[in-house]
Amino acid sequence: MQAASLYSACLIALVAVFALLGALALTIELITTVFPERRHVIDSALAAAISTTVAQIFPGARVTRIEEDS
Repeated sequence: MQAASLYSACLIALVAVFALLGALALTIELITTVFPERRHVIDSALAAAISTTVAQIFPGARVTRIEEDS
């Protein structure tokens, strides 16, 4: 009879963990929906600094596109 109660305790714990993780996932989804990520525009000073640095490190190289990692 002890083994049956151990199995039921483990099953209850597993279900509780999945329920909590599901609730956390829904909360995170709700937060990211309500507060979306702001897209930052790269200003000309930053673009000039990146181009200058690339030209100094790699002579003859040109920067063609600057993208922010998401």
